Amino acid sequence: MSEKPILVPTDFTEVAHTAINHAVELAHTINSSVVILHVVKSEGEVELVTEKLMSEVALAKSLDNGVKVTTLVKVGNIFDDIGDAANEVNASLIVMGTHGASGWQKITGSNALKVITNSTVPFIVVQKQVMKESGYDSIVAPLDLHNETKQKLQIVADMAAYFDSEVHVVTPKETDEFLIHKLNGNIAWAKKYLAEKGIRNTTHILKKKGDFVNQMIEVADEVNADLISIMNLQKNSLIGMLSNYEQDIITNKSQIPVLCVNPIDIGGTGTIFTR
Repeated sequence: MSEKPILVPTDFTEVAHTAINHAVELAHTINSSVVILHVVKSEGEVELVTEKLMSEVALAKSLDNGVKVTTLVKVGNIFDDIGDAANEVNASLIVMGTHGASGWQKITGSNALKVITNSTVPFIVVQKQVMKESGYDSIVAPLDLHNETKQKLQIVADMAAYFDSEVHVVTPKETDEFLIHKLNGNIAWAKKYLAEKGIRNTTHILKKKGDFVNQMIEVADEVNADLISIMNLQKNSLIGMLSNYEQDIITNKSQIPVLCVNPIDIGGTGTIFTR
């Protein structure tokens, strides 16, 4: 079993249960474990919440009784303590649900950004779409002119290797000759990198300049994407050139889960999972 578990923050709502579904399925696939986390505001709430978490454990075990599931209660706030909890348990991944402004802690798209950018651990943010039996068969990976986005493909490739996924590299349309040349270089690198790892991949160059997010989601719909991967390139932003659109991606109308990666040193193997 991997020594790095998957952390799932829960607020006991439907989207949190969707996150538990994804976490358990992922843990089964990568031979890992799950830690279910709840953050409370005061010590007086700990005992009651600890008991309540047993229902979340029961849900997880009903999905796959073979996956080890434990619980953790932290006193504080979600913006600081989810990241701290991930470091405490040495998590490889955090799976979190996002929803509208209702329910415990109000983890909306915008608040999810604050949680994500305060953590060095990659996130998968889900809505109500549970993981299908075959897992993440189709992964969309936007690729732009930032060198840091190449690191994202290391994690995407690792995920794709477990699920035998096809990776769809999506690039913006450029009209400037210098930018076209640079983007073509990045595309060539991505195709070579994924091919060397035995990952099936296809490149999609968007049809028009601008409106990147909506066009990317359209491609994701066309290829029946199960996961979209984005990279955090600056504080409180998940795509440098798309700093105003992260919430639209995380809460996309197709409800496709989103893998959010912060640029970090993930070691010489370029993997977040232990095989």
